[in-house]
Amino acid sequence: MAVEVEAAATTELALSETDINWDRLDKSRFHVIGAILFTAQSALLHPTGVVKTRMQVAGSGLAHMRGVSVFRRILKNDGILGIFRGFGTSAVGSLPGRVLALTSLEVSKDMMLKYTEGLDIPEATRVGIANGVAGMMSNLFSCVYYVPLDVTCQRLMVQGLPGTTVCTGPFDVIHKVMKSEGIRGMYRGFGLTVVTQSPASALWWGAYGAAQHVIWRSLGYTNDAKKKPSHMEMVTVQATAGTVAGACSSVLTTPIDTIKTRLQVLDNYGVGRPSVMKTTKALLHEDGWRGFYRGFGPRFLNMSLYGTSMIVTYELIKRLSVKQL
Repeated sequence: MAVEVEAAATTELALSETDINWDRLDKSRFHVIGAILFTAQSALLHPTGVVKTRMQVAGSGLAHMRGVSVFRRILKNDGILGIFRGFGTSAVGSLPGRVLALTSLEVSKDMMLKYTEGLDIPEATRVGIANGVAGMMSNLFSCVYYVPLDVTCQRLMVQGLPGTTVCTGPFDVIHKVMKSEGIRGMYRGFGLTVVTQSPASALWWGAYGAAQHVIWRSLGYTNDAKKKPSHMEMVTVQATAGTVAGACSSVLTTPIDTIKTRLQVLDNYGVGRPSVMKTTKALLHEDGWRGFYRGFGPRFLNMSLYGTSMIVTYELIKRLSVKQL
């Protein structure tokens, strides 16, 4: 999916196998392979999420420490299990969410490609619109499922820190949140997530497309069909562009992520139930504008690595899931 916009504009830049739409996929293989590979990817990146989350929470004593120092501290105090807090819940809980997200993404893209077929617009624009709409639809469906899971996992990550409720496991988290706030408590930060993730997604894919375009041109690939990249070049360019996109996105989205994280895990600032405005004012009061970039290092690393591994993993999943003729 990631290379389709570029591939549509200059098909010589991508091998034909990379342009794999929904009707060419074996759906069962697609979801099974996707679940396995994305779970493995999540396991590799989970420790950076734990470090980032703990740095963003007030009263943790970790806000002004370097990410590496926080990682070592967690490892020293809690061992390996400490840096993987919440992973079991996240891994198991994400399985239905990934099916929902991947299906809505590919189906929406396929529908938009069919609806726009025959329109008098450049092919690159048509594919870009289809991918954009698909990304928005997938994000919307994902938020409905993932926000409660995110609330649960992040509360497990920050156990023992001031301002948080002590919970013994994921079901205890859900029970206590539902008892005190009802379903509304499980959807803390939902509006903020939906409003911010759509432009963030647009930023990611925009940066990815621009970076890939510049890289291909710098390597001398133009509309000359005689020169085509190898599989290794294709993966390398995708990975590099994904890293650049993740890095750019992290710079602009970290402040919102800090507010969202604290809103989801803290139960009381001494002034009642936290809100977006109360959380924002608390951050400003505690550390000025620097407070919005708590955990930036781990998040920067997380999103850069995620961008690289996600795009390469996703393209691999699609290639492995092509229907056998």
